[in-house]
Amino acid sequence: MASIFSKIIKGEIPCHKIAEDENYFAFLDIFPLATGHVLVIPKKEVDYIFDLDDETLGGLHVFSKKVALAIEKAIPCLRIGTAVVGLEVPHAHIHLVPLNSMQDINFDKPKLKPSQEELEKTAEKIRGFLEI
Repeated sequence: MASIFSKIIKGEIPCHKIAEDENYFAFLDIFPLATGHVLVIPKKEVDYIFDLDDETLGGLHVFSKKVALAIEKAIPCLRIGTAVVGLEVPHAHIHLVPLNSMQDINFDKPKLKPSQEELEKTAEKIRGFLEI
């Protein structure tokens, strides 16, 4: 059975896409920890990030770096934090979270609930700084 992320890649579930190439896909988290929270995934559906082959894992991090640099320019923050939790969706992914404090990447805190319009404005802003 395809993961929710595979369905997003195929366009079966809508998302606020940030970037895509032949191997990777980045989109806004709809329940973000902070404005500009992006998920970056390989298009290859693999549950556990450390089960990815070395080339895919390395490429995922390089693609994530390009997205993180765009987020950093678009969203006022001290830096972009990364997290790999891997328990919430059975599809390897990296969280890119704009940080101004350690609490900004606390997954136990209540999530934001932005409107679709707010998400689209954030996505547009990040895409405006993307250099892929």
